[in-house]
Amino acid sequence: MARYTGPKTRIARKFKEPILRDDKWMERKPYSPGQHGPNKRRGKQSEYSVQLQEKQKAKYTYGILERQFQKMFATAASRKGITGEVLLQLCETRVDNTVYRLGIAPTRRAARQLVSHGHITVNGDVVNVPSFTLRPGDVVAVRQRSRSLETITNSVATSSKRFDWLEWDGSQMSGKIIALPQRAQIPENIREQLIVELYSK
Repeated sequence: MARYTGPKTRIARKFKEPILRDDKWMERKPYSPGQHGPNKRRGKQSEYSVQLQEKQKAKYTYGILERQFQKMFATAASRKGITGEVLLQLCETRVDNTVYRLGIAPTRRAARQLVSHGHITVNGDVVNVPSFTLRPGDVVAVRQRSRSLETITNSVATSSKRFDWLEWDGSQMSGKIIALPQRAQIPENIREQLIVELYSK
């Protein structure tokens, strides 16, 4: 699959925030990557450039390809509600992101791998498509034979952050989608209105 597999720090420095993971290297070099480093002369960004960068940040954050993202925006635009908020809800309710939010995996990349390898079930059925969209009431769980995997047990043991739109059952290693997340419940630093403006041109 055509996913970004390069240096995570480079992406963090590009957007000036650790969007893929906590990054100590970005703290040492808090400027954009490149041979000229902090001495590179950078002019004022155009409106289009700012909007494009925000879209790229969202794509890198959730690990979504361009064509997928375009389809998600089209879906969000056709639904009731604020388009930008609906777009983020679609990103958050992907099964790989939900596995990450539940604490079953330490990163979204790891969550995507768990889903692709058939370690995750949705309503009792194995789902191996990371982009599978969940709805309120769906139950995401670790497959019975996969519950002893070191990656999963370590992640569950160290994860302490919980989200109001998700209900976690540690004894069953499962989580339930209570409701669609509201914008205030999504911690990602994404200015979704800029993405809407970009696609609306």
